[in-house]
Amino acid sequence: MAHALRLAGHGLATTQPNPRVGCVIARGDTVLGTGWHPRAGEPHAEIFALHEAGESARGATAYVTLEPCAHHGRTPPCADALIAAGVGRVVIAHEDPFDKVDGEGIEKLRAAGIGVQVGLMRDAAHELNIGFFSRIQRGRPWVRVKLAMSLDGRTALADGSSKWITGEAARADVQRWRARSSAILSASGTVLADDPQLTVRLPEGQSFVPPLRAIIDTSLRTPAGARVLDGSAPTVLFHAADAAIPEHLADVQRAPLRREASGGLDLRTVLHWLALRDVNEVHVEAGPVLCGALFAAGLADELLVYVAPILLGHTGRPMLHLPPLDDMASRWRLNTVDRRQVGDDTRLQLRPTS
Repeated sequence: MAHALRLAGHGLATTQPNPRVGCVIARGDTVLGTGWHPRAGEPHAEIFALHEAGESARGATAYVTLEPCAHHGRTPPCADALIAAGVGRVVIAHEDPFDKVDGEGIEKLRAAGIGVQVGLMRDAAHELNIGFFSRIQRGRPWVRVKLAMSLDGRTALADGSSKWITGEAARADVQRWRARSSAILSASGTVLADDPQLTVRLPEGQSFVPPLRAIIDTSLRTPAGARVLDGSAPTVLFHAADAAIPEHLADVQRAPLRREASGGLDLRTVLHWLALRDVNEVHVEAGPVLCGALFAAGLADELLVYVAPILLGHTGRPMLHLPPLDDMASRWRLNTVDRRQVGDDTRLQLRPTS
């Protein structure tokens, strides 16, 4: 199963909106066939593994990181393929919560007399597809907020200058996190200040599905010529403007939403809109206002923090804008999921405890 999970990871940046899935067919310690799902519309992991195993799959064990599908989508049911190949046992890491599967693949296999075991390395399989599970089970994507800060907790100088807080290795690492995401979320303030392109830049030859660029632009302030409008990746602007749409935004997808009393948009509705368009993981790169609003609302599932060994001083901009606390008992607590060195910088992967 560990081998199957490693195989599934090959599709980290290419399978969305589908989950990342790997399969190993083995008899004892002998691996007969392997496969992983490369991208939506192409064969699933089980099909590649069965093709490689051929007739030797009969009576063997199939290790699959996600419950085999039982329905006709863009490809035939994998459960049927496993049954037709005559495998003797199927070991599944995690059930598929998608309503057209959701236990039906397991039941179909068992009805055919195949032994089924579920739950081997479940947590690792869930982590691999954490955005897929979030979209299907919670109705919103998994939200990962990326931040780069100095040792004294500053993300920019007082005038907004922030290039570059982190080193080249950390910036390259961010590109890999962008690549695995279905959407990159930012705000018009960041667009106006930094004019980011918000695209993925990986070494030549590495495949990925270009993430949707999602911009919170309540009053449609994104200017003509902004790089997020360059057509290199799809872009959507979330707004609450009543005025006429500026001509330079005529060809950009727009999603009008309700303005809250605070003056911002309803962020839960933004995430729901993205989930309805099959967005699994949202990578947030924005200023302290939007990042703080997501965190304070309980919508930031994870912080990806790059800490650089520099100091920017007390006038620098903070990491997050958060409401004041009455006492220390009210402080926000975070669990450290991962900590590692990336060049000269330290990367922390943190999740709220509740």
